[in-house]
Amino acid sequence: MQYLQYLVIIGAIVNLIGKASYIKETLRGKTKPNRISWLLWTIAPLIATAAALEDGVRWAVLPVFISGFGPLLVLLASFFNKKSSWKLEKFDYACGIFSGLALVFWFITKEPTVAIAFAIASDGFAAIPTLIKLWKYPETETANAYVAGLFSSLTSFAAVGMWSFSSVAFPTYLVLINSFLVLAVYKKKIIGR
Repeated sequence: MQYLQYLVIIGAIVNLIGKASYIKETLRGKTKPNRISWLLWTIAPLIATAAALEDGVRWAVLPVFISGFGPLLVLLASFFNKKSSWKLEKFDYACGIFSGLALVFWFITKEPTVAIAFAIASDGFAAIPTLIKLWKYPETETANAYVAGLFSSLTSFAAVGMWSFSSVAFPTYLVLINSFLVLAVYKKKIIGR
């Protein structure tokens, strides 16, 4: 294992620490996760992980796996405190349906690169309800999980041996979406109002 790949392991650990902090805030009722987002944030990265592994990607996929495993823990934690869940609306369910359809299309194709593209689409649709919630009600979230996810996603690039769609597509998407989530949490401090 190259030394740079240790950075990926550190990134994965940081991501789990960020998710643990988020879980703690969820259990206290301070953070109110959108369960549709967190459910689908569990599924899509785990599918992308399987597809990337099938296509020969190794250490670079660890942050993608952790980006699915951490949300599973958050989702489970959201059921332990009734004050810690966000009220879902029709739009949330619509995004969930589109996200689910993207996963179905992946299953039909069974091609690793197509699977990763559909996993990104699925994860993106899953993110929309939380992005909207964050933009309108940033006090219902804490940024720790998103900052840690951003750091972890960036470490993926240290372990990329051969630059290909399979090795960089999902990590690139994760960098972008985590950046938007962090911006939404801190928007009042960054841009005001």
